Amino acid sequence: MLSREDLAFMYLEQLPFEPYSFQETAIFSWFSSEQGTLVCAPTGMGKTLIAEAGLYEAIKTGKKAYYTTPLIALTEQKYREIQATLERWGYSKYYVGLITGNRRENPDAPILVVVAEILFNRLLSNAAGKTLNSSAPNDSFNFDDVTTVVMDEFHQFADAERGMVWEFTLHLLPKHVRTLLISATVGNAYEFVAWLRDHIGRHLSLVESTERKVPLTFQWIGDQLLTEQLELMCRGSEEERLTPALVFCFDRNECWNVADQIRGRDLISPEQQKIVTKILDDYGCWKEGAGPHIRQLLIRGVGIHHAGILPKYRRIVEELFQQKLLSFCICTETLAAGINLPARSVVLPSILKGKPGEKKLIESSSAHQIFGRAGRPQFDTRGYVFALAHEDDVKIARWKVKYDQIPEDTKDPVLRAMKKKMKKKAPVRRTTEQYWTADQFQRLEQMAPDKLASKGVIPWRLLAHILSLDSDTDTLRKIAGRRLMSDKWIKEGQKKLDEMLITLHNAGFIELQLENGETWKSPDNG
Repeated sequence: MLSREDLAFMYLEQLPFEPYSFQETAIFSWFSSEQGTLVCAPTGMGKTLIAEAGLYEAIKTGKKAYYTTPLIALTEQKYREIQATLERWGYSKYYVGLITGNRRENPDAPILVVVAEILFNRLLSNAAGKTLNSSAPNDSFNFDDVTTVVMDEFHQFADAERGMVWEFTLHLLPKHVRTLLISATVGNAYEFVAWLRDHIGRHLSLVESTERKVPLTFQWIGDQLLTEQLELMCRGSEEERLTPALVFCFDRNECWNVADQIRGRDLISPEQQKIVTKILDDYGCWKEGAGPHIRQLLIRGVGIHHAGILPKYRRIVEELFQQKLLSFCICTETLAAGINLPARSVVLPSILKGKPGEKKLIESSSAHQIFGRAGRPQFDTRGYVFALAHEDDVKIARWKVKYDQIPEDTKDPVLRAMKKKMKKKAPVRRTTEQYWTADQFQRLEQMAPDKLASKGVIPWRLLAHILSLDSDTDTLRKIAGRRLMSDKWIKEGQKKLDEMLITLHNAGFIELQLENGETWKSPDNG
């Protein structure tokens, strides 16, 4: 039987290229660690190569593995990548399966690529199936043959809305399942590993790097409107152009607005247009939903990518961008979560996010994920990040340049009249708009990585879902008492959970019991 050390050397020997020293260290850490490894590093450091080491061990030992991601688009990309990797290892691509909320391929395969919620639901079903008096279905999922769980983009643990899925998953994973957590750089990796050990009983080694193989250049654009800046980026030779580029918008409607603004510009060559048109004609699937609109944009070198677009159209956009047949992909920040696209540049038309009138500076974790999409090691030697001023500020800046060209002390009556007239027509900021500055952009660039932490209380929807699969409230209460947050917030969370459980009990949805086995009765009902 092969030892784990043998497997480590076998994995390294089959690689088609020499790994970075960071990658090699992480791979050896995985094969020698007790229960897994937490890998933290900036984008572009080849963390997927490390993640695949866990899958290699599973397939070589005849076991099963899960590869989880936070997004359907990323899950589908990893599915295709891992299929290609398995074929390179000499296995059929059907050894890899895919399960998302709306797609299932080879669901019984030994390696399953899934969105994080799928794994969480299976662990809940598994736990419920082992609980006495459980009302869970009899076909609960068995994890006896599962040896590896990879959690990609693990910094999502700190997400206020979905982070609990990762947190609960770590609590529910059987001890024999080894975990490989892949994350962008975080500010408290040692603290997190200690919390896993002390509160969950999971012993992980830690491999960290702050190095980035492709350096980034950050530039504030205060004198160009978005359409002008994007057109400038397309000029010059292949080496001089700053495309392909990802343009990040924080609203789906804004994605469409930006795409429509630039589709008539000179963005790709006639030769590229012919190639794109031929590819799109071969697909022949442009009648559904926004298909006709998307097709017209693609022919002009513009892709659009957000969760409201049909998956098949998103995949076509990704494939064309991979082939560098698009100059721009206008996207929401979901595309910042690990999808590997050969973007030379990233463009931010705004650095504020939120509802109108309530917008705030994007969080540093989101910002660095977005920045990290620029410059990929296999494509570029440098990446570029551009943030644009609000269009009102651009107009003000341009006005000021013209206004200042006329000296204040000029004696020429014509120039004095002209300057006076210009002053009356000076553009101003609107009271209905929110603005951002170059200083804020610089602050984002220099911000330290966010820390991993538990956030929020258990939402009603998640609570109801958990109890529908496993009515044992003890597990819930134990998890609530072991969260990665201050003692004050843990107590607040426990109090809130108890109130929610009592509400469900009083409504007749669940039955709470005392330690002596008697049914708990609230003071209100005797």
